[in-house]
Amino acid sequence: PWSVPGETVNRLCASGMSAVVHAHRAIAAGEGDVFISGGVEHMTRGPWVISKVSKAFGRDAEMHDSSFGWRFVNKKMVAMYGTDGMGQTAENLAERFRISREDQDRFACWSQMKAAEAQRSGRLAREIVPVEIPRRKADPVIFDADEFIRPDTSPGILAKLSPAFKPAGKGGTVTAGNASGLNDGAAAMLLASEIAVEKYQLKPLARIITSAVVGVEPRIMGIGPVYASNKALEKAGLRMEDMDIIEVNEAFAAQVLACTRQWGLVDDDPRINPNGGAIALGHPLGMTGARILHTAALELHKQDKRYALVTMCIGVGQGYATIIERV
Repeated sequence: PWSVPGETVNRLCASGMSAVVHAHRAIAAGEGDVFISGGVEHMTRGPWVISKVSKAFGRDAEMHDSSFGWRFVNKKMVAMYGTDGMGQTAENLAERFRISREDQDRFACWSQMKAAEAQRSGRLAREIVPVEIPRRKADPVIFDADEFIRPDTSPGILAKLSPAFKPAGKGGTVTAGNASGLNDGAAAMLLASEIAVEKYQLKPLARIITSAVVGVEPRIMGIGPVYASNKALEKAGLRMEDMDIIEVNEAFAAQVLACTRQWGLVDDDPRINPNGGAIALGHPLGMTGARILHTAALELHKQDKRYALVTMCIGVGQGYATIIERV
């Protein structure tokens, strides 16, 4: 109804997670008992944006794709931090942490296989609300499954793809196959206080224990989850060993591997994205943070486990992490 207020939160890749944590903080502060939080991104139809000119009838207007990437950058930012594109930041991590093309493709294939199995088994259907798309002279289309998953891929197929951001001859390793794609999506969660849970007889999935957000060097923005997660774990008095599920958003395979190796985890740790991740499912920027929180909460119940770490990098140089506990 019109009497319910709302607001838009923008933290780029972590907007959905920020919105959820924002509601959590509001509940903790006594500013409300029930919130709907989440995010939406329409990357395939994202508008172009154009700047104003510096003077009347000037010709120095800039036009940028609003879906992702730098735009209208202050020249001081360029000098201080550079403006590497997201793909280039993944290449920077691959070079710094010596992550091979083979390891990236292997991880990407693993993500696809897990997602394909989760789709076949009906696990993914548990977190999807079918959408009816009307057509003028035909029955509506029911959209009820992720369309980005590639169940027939293999390391051999992935190896044939050319690097997208840096020539292979110059060490490029990041391809369309070991990176997340341009996707559309929406996700929403209901957050409630204990009072509201009892009043409306709700059945909660999990509770938020703590969260943390950090800033990191923009050129290696993908390492942000390491520092955000370490901070969240310290705040919660927990260790990585206590985490039963680890949802790390897969912006790029190189980015995830850089993080997991810094934590001392093996590349195929079964706790990592057990139903696949953004490489297979897609990464609609504004929604992903909410989506992976919901995914982790459902997975805790499926596996009858206690704690989940949910974390993601943020373009331009941040990391976000949230720890949840099954209820």
